[in-house]
Amino acid sequence: MDKPTTHFGYRDVPVTEKQSLVGEVFTSVASRYDVMNDLMSLGLHRLWKRHFVATANVRKGDRVLDLAGGTGDISGLMAPLVGDTGMVVLSDINAEMLARGRDRMLDEGHSARIACARINAEALPFPDRSFDVITIAFGLRNVTDQPRALAEMKRVLRPGGRALVLEFSEVRQPLLKPLYDVYSFAVLPALGRPWPRTRRATATSPNRSANIPTRKPWPA
Repeated sequence: MDKPTTHFGYRDVPVTEKQSLVGEVFTSVASRYDVMNDLMSLGLHRLWKRHFVATANVRKGDRVLDLAGGTGDISGLMAPLVGDTGMVVLSDINAEMLARGRDRMLDEGHSARIACARINAEALPFPDRSFDVITIAFGLRNVTDQPRALAEMKRVLRPGGRALVLEFSEVRQPLLKPLYDVYSFAVLPALGRPWPRTRRATATSPNRSANIPTRKPWPA
């Protein structure tokens, strides 16, 4: 019987291998992750994240869970919004990325409002109805079982809570799609090549976020 597969970039891999492949990539690039994001998005990712946070309607006293939080871009923007009575949990499944995020939060003076936790989005270690807001920015694509992760997010949200997903989607404009494909297949892999440890994954794994629908109902 064929083993179940899932996407990793533009190729399919066994479901049991995706998490380790993703982990290999992020462990390799953790120290340069912010620089690579600036190069790959031409700096636009910072504007997208600021808009994402600005429209999240975070209030003082809120408890926020930042999934796949990486080096802390979203958590750092959320921390002043929750105030002294709120809390942001910066989480990531990758230890190297989480360490970078923790150090950044300390450097920026957010330690009183931010806790850090190594977490798999598919199995959240929190009681039901624990958070007012849950965010995941450019991380859902890397989750092996996305419906399970979404179900977990729903479980730990309080009634009336907000789950926000920032992610790329499919380019539908006919004139832009060829340019985006060239960027995905040629430019992004080239940006990954200077770091040899990432070649195995990044050389063949441009963004495949088109697999994530722009609108997806919560699992039952």
